[in-house]
Parts: sequence; C-alpha cells; structure tokens
Amino acid sequence: MMTVSQIRESIAPELRELNDRMTLTLDSSNELMNQVIYNYMQSKGKQLRPMLVILTAKIFGEVTSDVIAAAAAVELLHNASLIHDDVVDDSDTRHGRKTINAVWDNHIAVLVGDFFVSGALREAIRTRDLRVIDTVGQLGQMLSVGEMDQICNARFHSIDEENYYKVISHKTASLFVSCVKMGCYTVGASDADVEVMSEYAELFGRCFQLRDDIYDYFSSEEIGKPTGNDLREGKLTLPLLYALSVTDDPRHEDMLALSRKEMLETAEIETLISYAKELGGIEYAFAAIRSLSERACALLDRLPQCEATEALRSLVLSLNQ
Repeated sequence: MMTVSQIRESIAPELRELNDRMTLTLDSSNELMNQVIYNYMQSKGKQLRPMLVILTAKIFGEVTSDVIAAAAAVELLHNASLIHDDVVDDSDTRHGRKTINAVWDNHIAVLVGDFFVSGALREAIRTRDLRVIDTVGQLGQMLSVGEMDQICNARFHSIDEENYYKVISHKTASLFVSCVKMGCYTVGASDADVEVMSEYAELFGRCFQLRDDIYDYFSSEEIGKPTGNDLREGKLTLPLLYALSVTDDPRHEDMLALSRKEMLETAEIETLISYAKELGGIEYAFAAIRSLSERACALLDRLPQCEATEALRSLVLSLNQ
C-alpha cells in the first residue's frame, strides 16, 4: 500500500504545475489582497482534492493543461468554502494556523473567499468544457446546501443516521465526486467510467468524513481542532448517534436530552463523548469505514490497473487506520 507521501511524490511535477497555476490566478492589483493570500497559501495542506483530479486523469489518459486547470478550480473553490466557513463558525484557527478572519476581520475574509471563487470559475472556463464548468457551479451549490443541512439539523434536532449521511454527501463527498468527474471529463473517459469513479468518490468522501468525525472524540494537536468541537457547534456525528440509538441503556433519556441542549458546557461535552465511547460508537464508525472502503476498492477493481489506481486504493484504505 502506498503512503500519502509516496502518492504525492508520484505526481510531484503535476502538483508543482498546479501550485504555479493557482499562484498566477490568485495574483491581483491589490497589495493587501496579495499579502493575505500569500500568507494563507503558505499552508496548502495535503491538496487531496486536486490529487484526485490528477490521479483519475492518469487512469484514463494523460495529464494535460486542462486537467491542471480543473484541479486548480476545485482546489480554489474548496479553499473558498473553508475561508467562508471560518467566518460563519467564527473560527480562530484551522490546522494550527490563525484564520484570515482572526488575523484581519470578517470583511476581508469574505472578500478573499469571493476572490477564490472567481479564480475557481476562471480556471474551470480555461478547460472550455461545459461539463467542468457545470460541475464547479453545482459543487458551489452543493457545499452551501450541505452547510445549511447541518445548521438545520443542529437547530431543530432532526439528525439521525440517514440525515447524517445526507449531510456528508452534500458537504464532503460532493467535493470528491466533482474531482473525479473533472478528471474524467478532461481526458475523455467514457460515461461508464465516470459513473464508476463517481461511486468510488462518494464512498471515499463518506469514509473521509467519518474518519474526521472520529478524530473529534480524541485529543490531538495535529488535527487542528479541540476535542468535542463538533458537539460544541451542535453537530452530532455517527459515534454519538449510534450510542443514542441504544434505547435500552438506563442513561439513554438523559443523554438524549443533553445532546439536544442549545449550548453545552465542557463537562457536558466530555460526558457525551464518554457515553459514545462506552456504548461502542467509535467501533461502529470504524466498522462503517471498513465496509464503505471495501466497496470503494471493489469499484476500483473494475478500472484499468496502474500506479494511479493503486494510489486511489491506498488513499481509501488509509482511512481504516
């Protein structure tokens, strides 16, 4: 199985081209805009989403300038959503670094986020492929709907496992599905291949979000958010949802009522986290990841087998660990 570092190394030239392209696209005539963007881009993260565009393209063809433009479009739109989310959530840090709204203010953060959105549209248009442009437009809508779904579920306590997966599909998996679609479109993959890759990306996105949600039940500086942050924001995730579905536990009614409180104290968050762990919520979530990742790998078995296919297999299997 390939590590993420090995996968990144295998497409290092393409990633360098991607970053050069984004640097050019994000250049402006305003010194403050350039300064804010330069500081923000010093922490690029793993760039997993554009990696999926590039790896998908490699399975079915060659990485062209259109592939790089599509990868840049999805990465710019993803970053725009993160910048705007930090404003909505009033977040001070992301992955251990100060957010734009914390360093400057919400006004500047929103404008920078909008600038990223415009850059994403420009890169999509460079491909001259209406399917790529439409995918970017649909993705922007899907991300907004996913965020609204999450807000509504938290506000009206309507979350259950079905709604949880619906939010994941809109807010997380939609990004990965868009990535593989654009990778397919830009190299002329068949409709059948687009469908298989889209199914893989949906499953990968669900695994990815489940793994991220599990992190929230444990303390780690590397994750970039404090333990229990989801609960602090009113978000119930699968480990606790599973625990709350065990109705024969004597604490069930008390825990259910506690989970529906508008504002939770730190001690109450710790109580709910302990409850989820004691009733097997973490194990349940990991079992879901294993099942979803196995289905994703089975889909990859139907595609041409090459280094890029193995990379996608390794990425989804890494979420089991």
